[in-house]
Amino acid sequence: MSEQMAGEILVELRAVSKRFGATQALDEVSLDVRAGEVHAFVGENGAGKSTLGKVIAGIYSADEGEILVDGAAVDRWNPGSAQKRGIAMIAQELALVPDLTVAQNVFLGAERHRFGIERRGVEDRFVELDSTIGFGLDPRAKVSELRIADQQKVEILRSLARDARVIVMDEPTSSLTAHEMRQLEELMRKLRDRGCCVIYVSHFLDSVLGVADRITVMRDGRRIDTFAAEGVSKHALVTAMLGRELEQAYPERTQAPDPTTPPILSVTGIKTRTGVEDMSFDVRPGEIVGLLGLVGSGRTECLRAVFGVDGVESGRIEYRGGDWTGKSAKQSIDAGLVLVSEDRHKDGLVLERSVRENIALSSLNSRASAGVIRRSEEKRVALENASSLEMRPLDIELPVGWFSGGNQQKALLGKALAASPSVIILDEPTRGVDVGAKRTIYELIARIAESGIGVLLISSEHEEIMELAHRAYLVSEGRTFGEIDPRQTTVEEVLYSLFNVNSEEETAA
Repeated sequence: MSEQMAGEILVELRAVSKRFGATQALDEVSLDVRAGEVHAFVGENGAGKSTLGKVIAGIYSADEGEILVDGAAVDRWNPGSAQKRGIAMIAQELALVPDLTVAQNVFLGAERHRFGIERRGVEDRFVELDSTIGFGLDPRAKVSELRIADQQKVEILRSLARDARVIVMDEPTSSLTAHEMRQLEELMRKLRDRGCCVIYVSHFLDSVLGVADRITVMRDGRRIDTFAAEGVSKHALVTAMLGRELEQAYPERTQAPDPTTPPILSVTGIKTRTGVEDMSFDVRPGEIVGLLGLVGSGRTECLRAVFGVDGVESGRIEYRGGDWTGKSAKQSIDAGLVLVSEDRHKDGLVLERSVRENIALSSLNSRASAGVIRRSEEKRVALENASSLEMRPLDIELPVGWFSGGNQQKALLGKALAASPSVIILDEPTRGVDVGAKRTIYELIARIAESGIGVLLISSEHEEIMELAHRAYLVSEGRTFGEIDPRQTTVEEVLYSLFNVNSEEETAA
């Protein structure tokens, strides 16, 4: 594969290495990034692509090797010096101030002062900046009130407000809708055409192939290759990432339980203050049930109410044959009704604590005597789950925040399984996960169902539900309005239903 020549070299890495404890995150990586290109970094979770982006942006310092900016070697590389040289980063872990407004976050550290007093016009500056992208965010809204996708947009705008020449985007599309992804891709092209370099770290290979000019493949901390994106197939890219041929994306669908089996979880006409209007569904032991809906349809809000995070205004929830309406999240966990949240950092993991502690966190009572945790039992459970989920590296004493996004997701799933659930609720279980790790998670979901655990699944990638679930419910505007058999329905038919489009009319048009 031959490299595609772009503009002048803005940043060059020569034999850069980086270690975290015993883990070799980068191993003598050499590459350059150039003006006027979208340069994608791809690889499995844990391959080193995010670490590589963070070294370029000054978040991490290299242990060995040399970094050159505009042809000159740099010393004491850090985010401040990188920003002064026109390098910004949008991290996968959002770094916003929740109690400040959108506009204040965007221009935080880039305010215009006179005599120590901030000038007026932050909102006007925001509107001018946002008009070039079309995100349409309210500059006065508090960041804490925004959903994850909109918080991601604030991070993107924040980097653009600093006139960066190199923008490292670490998984920027992981929380965006298909329409928002297209908007972001168009923005990348605009930045490229202005002479900027966009470093695009992503596991969305279709998006990478659609927008990138060059692609660098990482594997086990090493740069495997850098090549022109034009003419590269998705299959060839995956093979380069994994170092082998990828097996079928989805495992064989598990055997559905007998339809006469009583449900272990039953939801009837529930309504909440969070936007759920009238949702009904049930889940049998050993059954995978999906909720198919667009962003904002009320899927997540419904699951939070079932789990006990949000209150139920009306309707009924039954679990294991008894009334579960109004129960708390703690009561749910103790009874084996477990939720894996879409936001692993906010609701799932304690990033500064070890993998062992995180996995065992949901089941401390069962691993303690007289209030004292049995460390040997905690270690055994954590190691079993981490090994089963193929976490890399398999070191349960490392802080979970040191791991890649996909491996953090595996730790979160391990935490849920350690609670010995009867029903497990999975909200976007493969968000931020690469193709190889997705297969591992799909196999895990299938094994969970085969063991007799009920699974309630939400995914914005509708194909995941269609390939894994035994049954699925259609959700729109806080209501369930239909039930389908995924084996007898196409994704296209589902989308027609969700968008309220008559397929015959659409075809005729």
